[in-house]
Formats: sequence, structure tokens, C-alpha cells
Amino acid sequence: MSDLQNTDAPALPGIVVTGASGRMGQMLIRLVRENPEVRLAGALERPGHPWVGRDLGECLGGAPVGMVVSDDAVSTIAQAQAVIDFTTPAATVAFAELTAQARAVHVIGTTGLEQSHLDYLKAAARHAPIIRAGNMSLGVNLLVGLTRRVAAVLGTDWDIEVVEAHHRHKVDAPSGTALMLGEAAAEGRGRTLAELRSPAREGITGAREPGSIGFAAIRGGDVVGEHDVIFAGQGERVVLRHLATDRAIFARGAIRAAIWGQDKGPGEYDMQDVLGLN
Repeated sequence: MSDLQNTDAPALPGIVVTGASGRMGQMLIRLVRENPEVRLAGALERPGHPWVGRDLGECLGGAPVGMVVSDDAVSTIAQAQAVIDFTTPAATVAFAELTAQARAVHVIGTTGLEQSHLDYLKAAARHAPIIRAGNMSLGVNLLVGLTRRVAAVLGTDWDIEVVEAHHRHKVDAPSGTALMLGEAAAEGRGRTLAELRSPAREGITGAREPGSIGFAAIRGGDVVGEHDVIFAGQGERVVLRHLATDRAIFARGAIRAAIWGQDKGPGEYDMQDVLGLN
């Protein structure tokens, strides 16, 4: 395909990709281009980025495609039916306002969001659909459901530990996926993660609090993503595991979410909704 947009079907939902130069941004652009159900409506980068004002195809190392990378989020998002956003918490909050104004679906894979960011997204979701998940792969979301069920069956005498591993460049810990799994485990026990979460361990920490949920983070090399949920009882352990070997699984899930959200009303959704697992 010589053009990054599916020009044969102008009625297809138009997707804007934020953070176009990043690994996930480039992956999303490629997969949106290949998907016959959507078209690429724009590519955004931050002001001052060297890609801004250049042809997107040339930025990606290919031939010109007639689409310029923009830093004008207002006009770019105004023409979108969906925005896929794997950027930073501050950028995501800013995009949420514009996406809500455009009544477009906002698919958020950004991690490291704090409560103040989540509060802002909740307000934006009153005007347009927001689909947010710490991980958008099918396998991980199945793991979330399994974690919730196992936690509901096993008593609080079973300790729960979420262990995750990612590449050396990841800046936040625990990962968004690890927090999703911790939240699912807490829900299975009829509590919130804020009530049960155990802080990072170092030094003389004392005995583990009964029923607590712990986290451990590993950073190194080029690990795409590995997550274990360990249920440790007396004399036995149950380990639920997901291994990711290709970042494309996250991008495909995000595109699937953008398509799913086209006929949905304002509100907050997640991948469990998209996949029909709720």
C-alpha cells in the first residue's frame, strides 16, 4: 500500500495516533494502515519534535505519503472518530479534553496515571467514550479475569504477589498491567487495592500483613512484558502467568477498542468491556 490512509473507504472511522515517533506510535500507524476497518486521520507529536512538519512516510523511512506530522492537536483531533494514546499522563489529560470536545473515542494505554489524572478523565468521559487499560492484549485481560476468580475462591491465608518484568527503558513501576492484576485480586476479595496494597520491601520490613497484595518489578534488557500472579499458601502455590513477545498485541488491542467504541455512549470502559469479559 503506497498511502498510509485507506482512501477507498472514506466512511471508515478515522484514527489519530499520538506520540507518532515512539515505538508504540510507529507500530500503531503501521497496523492502522493495514487494517481494512479503519483509516489513519492524523499523526501527532509534541511541539518542537523533529518530525513535526515533515511527511509521515519519510519520517518512517519510506516514500512520501501526503500526510504531515502535526503538533496541532486541536485541529487534528477535531477530524477524528478515535484517538489512540500511549503517551504521558500530562499529555493524556490534555488530549482527553480535546477528544471529549470532538465526541471521539479516546483509547488510552498510558501508564503511570495518578488519581488526579483519573479524576480528570472521569470528567471527560461524561462527554465521550474513554477506553482505558494498563494492557490491551487479549491474553492479559483473560489473566485479569482469572486472577479475580482465583482470589475470590482462595482465602486471605493465601498471600498474593504480582511480579512483573519489562525492558530497561520503562520509567514507571509497578507496571499498569501489574496494577490491573492487583486491582482484580483485591476485587476478588471484596476490597480495594488501596486497602490491601503492600509497599515496596527493603530492609527490616517485619512479617507480611495477612491478606495483603505485594508487587515486585524487574527492569532489564528488551523484555516486552512478563507478569506472574502468585498465590502462595501453606505447602502449595498457584501461579498465573502471561508472557508478551511482540508489542503488536497491544496495538492490535487498541485498534480493536477504537472500533468497538464507535457506537458507544459517553462513559468509562476497559478492555474487559471490549472483549465481552465483564
